[in-house]
Amino acid sequence: MSTNEKIYTGKTKDVYALDNGNILLVFKDDVTGEDGVIDPGANTVIGQVEGKGRKSLAMTDYFFKRLHAAAVPTHFVAADLDKGTMEVRRAEPLGKDVKGAGGFEFICRTRPWGSFLRRYRNYISDAERGLDYLVEITIKDDERGDPLINDDAILALGLLSAEHLAQAKELTRQVCRIVEADLRGKGLVLIDMKIEIGLVDGQVVVIDEVSADAMRVMDQSGQVLDHAVLCQQLIG
Repeated sequence: MSTNEKIYTGKTKDVYALDNGNILLVFKDDVTGEDGVIDPGANTVIGQVEGKGRKSLAMTDYFFKRLHAAAVPTHFVAADLDKGTMEVRRAEPLGKDVKGAGGFEFICRTRPWGSFLRRYRNYISDAERGLDYLVEITIKDDERGDPLINDDAILALGLLSAEHLAQAKELTRQVCRIVEADLRGKGLVLIDMKIEIGLVDGQVVVIDEVSADAMRVMDQSGQVLDHAVLCQQLIG
């Protein structure tokens, strides 16, 4: 790895440039949270959990292979679970050109939960009602708390083309349906999940990871599973 150039240090992954033009993602044990409570959606690293990085990688490997089987395009090339690394094609995240931001995150919701419920609780007559794969988009901007942005604002500001926006939202729903069906087969319920989407050679594809770090899942009793338990349920 010493021969590869480190090009980015993230909260949960380090990024290296490979000689073949691809990118190497090195998964770390760092966890994010607030006030000492682990929260994958938070922007501050609060510590480490031993083995967490490799479990996130194993889960990402697991789901990327399912996406490939369903002909969903991704940047995935190969994973080395022993080394905790994943080789991917070089991609440009959608929204990367937004000033001061690192792109967009696309959130797909199957039911009201978390920040969605806090925002709209007064307008929801049935908290158990489904949301039919509702997609929300946030700007990856730690300084401003990853603000929500709607379709009209994205287009008005010229941050994405209408074509890429429509493709990204449909891809988000496709991924959510595939993950949801897989979890359902294991007796689990997908509440919501977030993914990143980018361009590889002009094609809109799923990038980064699909892991317990980026989804909320509950069991049949309604208990939301933490990272370790969810990984255990899926990959042992």
